[in-house]
Amino acid sequence: MAAHVLRLRLALLTAALRGEAAHVTRTVAGLAVVAGAVALACWALLTLDDAPDRVVQTITVLGGSAVTLAFVVAPLVTGIEDPLDPRRFAVLGVAPAPLAGMVSVAGFLSLPVLALVPLGACLVVVWTSHGVPWPLAVLSVVLAVATCVLLARVGFAVAALVLNERRSRELAGIFLLAVLVVVVPVGVFLASLEWRGRVPAQLADVADILALTPLGAALGTAGVAAVDPGAVWGPLVVAVLTLLVLAGLWVLLVHHMLTTTPRPVAVRERGGLGWFTVTRGTPAGAIAARSLVYWMRDRRYLVNIAVIPVAAALTILPLMVVGVPASVIALVPVPLMALFLGWLPHNDLAYDSTAIWMHIAGAVDGVADRVGRLVPVLLFGVPLLAVTVPLAIWVHGDWNTLPALIGVCTALFLSGLGLSSIASALSPYPVTRPGDSPFQQPQRTGGAAAQALVLIGALVAAVPALWWGWLALTSDPGDTWISLWAGVVAGVAVLLAGVFVGGRVFERASGRLMEFAEAT
Repeated sequence: MAAHVLRLRLALLTAALRGEAAHVTRTVAGLAVVAGAVALACWALLTLDDAPDRVVQTITVLGGSAVTLAFVVAPLVTGIEDPLDPRRFAVLGVAPAPLAGMVSVAGFLSLPVLALVPLGACLVVVWTSHGVPWPLAVLSVVLAVATCVLLARVGFAVAALVLNERRSRELAGIFLLAVLVVVVPVGVFLASLEWRGRVPAQLADVADILALTPLGAALGTAGVAAVDPGAVWGPLVVAVLTLLVLAGLWVLLVHHMLTTTPRPVAVRERGGLGWFTVTRGTPAGAIAARSLVYWMRDRRYLVNIAVIPVAAALTILPLMVVGVPASVIALVPVPLMALFLGWLPHNDLAYDSTAIWMHIAGAVDGVADRVGRLVPVLLFGVPLLAVTVPLAIWVHGDWNTLPALIGVCTALFLSGLGLSSIASALSPYPVTRPGDSPFQQPQRTGGAAAQALVLIGALVAAVPALWWGWLALTSDPGDTWISLWAGVVAGVAVLLAGVFVGGRVFERASGRLMEFAEAT
């Protein structure tokens, strides 16, 4: 039976290379990308051959912990169907424990796990060159791979039992944005550190902690042995216990899946409500979902989004011409992007055209309308700023100014959103109608005042953060934290006030807004 399951797994893997030419081409291209990434990672690991022991331990433990975490998170957030779902084998009459073992062994025959094999071989080479006995190095890799396989099995089982009806590609997209928000700043920070001959104390402490957790214990076994052979028992015991606990949990999940009646298969969400299944079933959630659909499909919104980074980048050229130092220029585009992002929804009601009648006829609460319309801007703006802020600090060269830049961007972004919430309900002006070219602007007599007031108001609200940030940059670095908190307090206060005031204006001006929509 075990051999039959393995043959089925191999058949599933090779089936990806059969079918239409376009499908095979995409599959081969994807495999080539994976192979290139694995080759690059192997080369990077082999360059650690002559690195200090502490550097090797830190990099392997941190990287191994991230990979291990990915194996448990990916099944929970993606919509991938598990080809080794134990319920598929229920008709064979196999007991839960043997079936769990067979499915676990078959789990080793997957592309992500197979990609770990060359990486593990490179780790063994690196560790042995640093004095780690090769049996211990091999054991560490085996424990790490087995942990990843069992974590993936448990993740798929939990997703099938609990999350299947609520998962969607939209939710996976939000998760990818969250990963982007975390991974890119961390990667930029790590790249800016000085690694020659030493490890930053903060990272060394994090690596030591992770080596005693289920995420990093397996690779931490050999990593700790390279630095302190006497301390290897701690990570080894944690790694073995982790494997045993995961094996027991996997057997229990298989038993539960085989002995309970599965829920009715839900309709695929992609053919259903899309973003409406992700947001909450409230007025604000419904408006947020509708706004997300518009922002991702309407060319008028897409053009506005694309213009913001370009407009911010264009400010670099005149500053370079007049001789401003590059370290100072690096701090200019990101606050401008934050300002424009906050200004972006200042006329969002006009883009609804006559669809605004749904909100007015449904007597939607004004605050709910204001909050829902801000969700797309936040979903786009927060990841963009989270990526560009550390990049700007990296070019600037002084990480002590990071809190000040965060405070300034927070004040400009949130204040702009709050003031835009008022302006869009108080003074909408005509825009391009749905379906027309986004570059075709209608004739209008108003609107300039609303645009200017939002921009000027956001700058005024950010004055404390800008002032303390300038002092931190020119005189006292300790003022950088004052700039951070001044920006956060000002931004949050203006945002909350703007949403509340804008909501009241929306409720009282509903008739005027409907007349505006019909007239334009």
